[in-house]
Amino acid sequence: MSKISTDLVKPFQRHEKDNGSPEVQIGILTEEIGTLQEHLKKHPQDVDAKRSLLKKVARRRKYLRYLKENDIERYTLVANKLKLKV
Repeated sequence: MSKISTDLVKPFQRHEKDNGSPEVQIGILTEEIGTLQEHLKKHPQDVDAKRSLLKKVARRRKYLRYLKENDIERYTLVANKLKLKV
């Protein structure tokens, strides 16, 4: 993981080296989405950043849908910790 805050990832890790579980991926994508939103406030004409933001939002939505279908408890835990509208 480059540039990603480990403080955001640690609460969702299942074990020390966990980078791939849906919870961790949702946390990483949420941080990246926030960074892109801040960038777009300063540079609203950046089309590449807009496209990247939309792709990350769609990917996070897929992970959330997967968690909701397979483990509702983990889904609600992640949504509450990240303060996502669900």
